[in-house]
Amino acid sequence: MATRLPITKTPKVYVGGAFIRSESARTFPLKDATGAFFANIPQCTRKDLRNAVEAAAKAGPGWAKRTPYNRGQIIYRLAEMIEARKADMADALMLGGATKAAAAKEITATIDRLIYYAGWADKYEQVLGNVNPVASPHFNFTVTEPMGIIGVLAPDEAPLLALVSLIAPVITSGNTVVALASSTQPYPAIVLGEMLATSDLPGGVVNLLTGFRKEIVPTMATHTHLRAIVGVASADERKTLKLGAAESVKRVKLHKAEEPVDWFSEKTQGLYDLRDTLEFKTTWHPVGA
Repeated sequence: MATRLPITKTPKVYVGGAFIRSESARTFPLKDATGAFFANIPQCTRKDLRNAVEAAAKAGPGWAKRTPYNRGQIIYRLAEMIEARKADMADALMLGGATKAAAAKEITATIDRLIYYAGWADKYEQVLGNVNPVASPHFNFTVTEPMGIIGVLAPDEAPLLALVSLIAPVITSGNTVVALASSTQPYPAIVLGEMLATSDLPGGVVNLLTGFRKEIVPTMATHTHLRAIVGVASADERKTLKLGAAESVKRVKLHKAEEPVDWFSEKTQGLYDLRDTLEFKTTWHPVGA
């Protein structure tokens, strides 16, 4: 009987609801924990980032208009998709050197984090919004609104959990995302994109890029359609991002790469992570008008 050659996967990034190669067709090799070649990963460019922002812009209004309850259902469904494909995701994490136990722990924490934010989807407005007492004949109230398109910079540590922990609060509140995955461990993001494609999340709400931070970060800093940037960055990257953000007037919320984050901690989830990418609109309505 003839020996059958295995069909190896051609990794692609998930942008605008489709799987694409990098615009330049460049790739970089990904090796497994033993140092053996595994696959060529798309090396996304500044043009890929701009294309991803366009896809996020198209998806944004529809996603923001969905009811918070419906957004919560969709995020819960994504957690179900990861639960159903634990084995595939575990393989992706172990490719980067994680043990089977460590991979299982990270996947479980990722699922729990999605469930956590799915639960907040139809509740954060009641906590963050407010009716304000004013010394005039007005009914004054404050409501939240999504900011728009948010850039996400994922760290190399906990490449799945950190990525999802950064994305989940952003989409829970009605924003769309353009995320740059871990440069050293991009494969979990590739597999996550496959799960996003088969979930109920509309295409373009989450766009995942792979590649090198030195190429993507400067453009992410200055892109005027990105309304905020969240994630993890080195000292040089933070300087670049803050200078670019000042010019294009965007919000920046960054963890320091020099101070590793414990992504398994409950401190990395919460209402304030939702608030980081929300805007507040206050309305003054004359009483009796």
